[in-house]
Amino acid sequence: MKKPLYILAAIIVVAQFIRPSKIAEPVDPAADLIAVAKPGEEIAGMLRTSCYDCHSGQPRYPWYFNITPVNWWMNHHIEEGREHFDATTWGKVENWSRDHQAKESMEMMEEKEMPLESYLWQHKDAKLSDAQYKQLYDWFQTLRDGSWDVEKARRKAAGGGK
Repeated sequence: MKKPLYILAAIIVVAQFIRPSKIAEPVDPAADLIAVAKPGEEIAGMLRTSCYDCHSGQPRYPWYFNITPVNWWMNHHIEEGREHFDATTWGKVENWSRDHQAKESMEMMEEKEMPLESYLWQHKDAKLSDAQYKQLYDWFQTLRDGSWDVEKARRKAAGGGK
């Protein structure tokens, strides 16, 4: 009975030396969502507190990122979050892509799907009130120009689906 426990303990210890790299890359401050869209300070604060850790190239890493397998799980969430919406590249993407990201963000706010519940376990300050969800929804709506709908129709007509 002791041998499996020793093996498990050894695996856990060895795993601590196999860590993912932190996602922290140079960003162009002029391309950042807040710099480009110039929201008010209240919206900018909500974005930084509730969105940027998973949706930017400069996430803040808590102490528990040093524990494997938590670090792999967190990096996966950040990579997936940035794949859908990266606030630090907002100014570098095409208008239709920004429009699509704004539309998706509105849906997330409407359904209260972001920030993730698992993120809120350790980031109580990131929890949004109903009024804040509405503020963010309305703000993202101001970023929409309809170009995603045009691009989507163009792709459909060309046989490209989405």
